[in-house]
Amino acid sequence: MVRSEGAAEGLSDAEVERYSRQLLLPEMGEAAQLRLRRASVAVVGCGALGSAAAPYLVGAGVGHVLLLDPDFVALDNLHRQVQFSTADIGASKAGRLADRLRALNELVAVDPLPARADPSALSQSLQGAELILECTDDPATKFALNDWAMGTGRQLVIAGVTGLRGQVVQVGAGGPCYRCLFPATPATAADCRTAGILGPVAGVVGAMQALLALTWLAGIGPASRAGKLWDLDAGAMRWREIHFPRDPNCSSHRR
Repeated sequence: MVRSEGAAEGLSDAEVERYSRQLLLPEMGEAAQLRLRRASVAVVGCGALGSAAAPYLVGAGVGHVLLLDPDFVALDNLHRQVQFSTADIGASKAGRLADRLRALNELVAVDPLPARADPSALSQSLQGAELILECTDDPATKFALNDWAMGTGRQLVIAGVTGLRGQVVQVGAGGPCYRCLFPATPATAADCRTAGILGPVAGVVGAMQALLALTWLAGIGPASRAGKLWDLDAGAMRWREIHFPRDPNCSSHRR
């Protein structure tokens, strides 16, 4: 899908006031804000990354945000999944996060779906989203969403965090994709349960996902960020931008 340009409708007085600080940016303005209003974004995974990214989408005025996660809030989530509280333990992550987001911005439609992004029914699950944030710790979900995005032309921002490290990559039809970096699902993969994590690492990486999503939707910066991996080493307080080529043998490009 491509970003829509121009708009016949205008912003309401409430929108002008609510979004006034970002509307001051020369890169934004009314047309860009209207693009955000018309946009639909799916956040797959409402844990550390998703609960960090989603409030920025809703706060900025993305018109429709879909939350997919079958999981429930646990005590050991709370040091990094700061949209939840002790009182939320045992509750649906998608449902509780939706409550927080609706309270943040009543102008945005937020729909929780307490289920996984089923690879066999992705088109139905994602309900027309033009951009997806992949915020899980499940490699199989990352590959399934990558393959689906490459086949449908959707934009996808994939992220992962463990320990003091985080990585983000944005893919879209025609460019290098996640499988060009990692051709197959690893037999084993470190996650927060085995490697641990410092909470703000997930917050920084989730915010980076939201930044990539919002600037793409608003038409700020390059239309494609394909072929770039952003790598965070929080121990060294350093971001690196790593360029990678399209793999001519990548299975996602042959689908």
